[in-house]
Amino acid sequence: MLKVKNLTYLHNASEGVKNINFEVQPGEFTAIIGESGCGKSTLLKSIFGLYDLKEGQIFWNKDEIKGPKYNLIPGYEHFKYLAQEFDLMPYISVEENIKKHLSRQFPEKSQQKTDELLQLLELKDLKDKMVKNLSGGQKQRVAIGRALAKKPQLILFDEPFSHIDQFKKHKLRREIFSYLKKENISLIVATHDMDDVLGFADSIMVLKNGEQIDYRKAETVYNKPKNMYCASLFGEVNQLMIPEIKPSDEKTIIYPEEIKISENATEEADVLNIYFKGQHYMIIAKYKGEEIIINSVEKPTTNQIKFHFDLKRIKSRLNYKSE
Repeated sequence: MLKVKNLTYLHNASEGVKNINFEVQPGEFTAIIGESGCGKSTLLKSIFGLYDLKEGQIFWNKDEIKGPKYNLIPGYEHFKYLAQEFDLMPYISVEENIKKHLSRQFPEKSQQKTDELLQLLELKDLKDKMVKNLSGGQKQRVAIGRALAKKPQLILFDEPFSHIDQFKKHKLRREIFSYLKKENISLIVATHDMDDVLGFADSIMVLKNGEQIDYRKAETVYNKPKNMYCASLFGEVNQLMIPEIKPSDEKTIIYPEEIKISENATEEADVLNIYFKGQHYMIIAKYKGEEIIINSVEKPTTNQIKFHFDLKRIKSRLNYKSE
């Protein structure tokens, strides 16, 4: 189990991460989300042991993880860290890169593991190709394979699918995360892509300006966001006063799919823009002097729409209790 206690690391007087506390159980996935520059990468590097902490401690089971002052080669031996810059050997093949750190004493087992990862990452057709001749997305898949080759107890991913083509990314993501679960490998992933998070993460940490804003079960962070910043990390969002939800002047966070267009509804709004998003239309409308965002399967045919708030759905979300 990973235990992070009061972790603080600063690049200078203020930039870095401050007072971070969380735990990751064996086989558990934790996602770290937040705006660019909030400290996601710094936190991953600190956990791996690349930095000397200003304050706090990091433990993996009973081992305390320390930085370069205490280790000739920084980085905890049972962890793997996959940075945004791929640490690959450009002048050897894909297969040789993945096999690089596997035991030469047991060549059959090493080859079996390499073949398994080549299959998982859809690299079999590229196995003999020199890495320097690969695309960015292909290199990223090789880097993932190399990180998984010598089975880690915990893996730290920093934007792991950012270079991979969209048509390949979704299936690959599912298969890699399923593989990690099957192997009981803990994962911490720092990402801007909510497809890396929703559906896969057990827990979510939200960072802002290096500070831990939230850390709860994934469903709870989404269903009960602590503020507009947390909610907006998942996509477009509204913040409106709805007396049926909160009788006071306090605003409620409303996701665009929680607003329903209906001819029989009583609320009215003027359509400003419509964007086709594939499975739905995103409608920007003016409502009581404010812009709101509505996701609708049907495209409005007039410049004015009637709608209602899906109160049952909103209340169910706000009353959500994690197991």
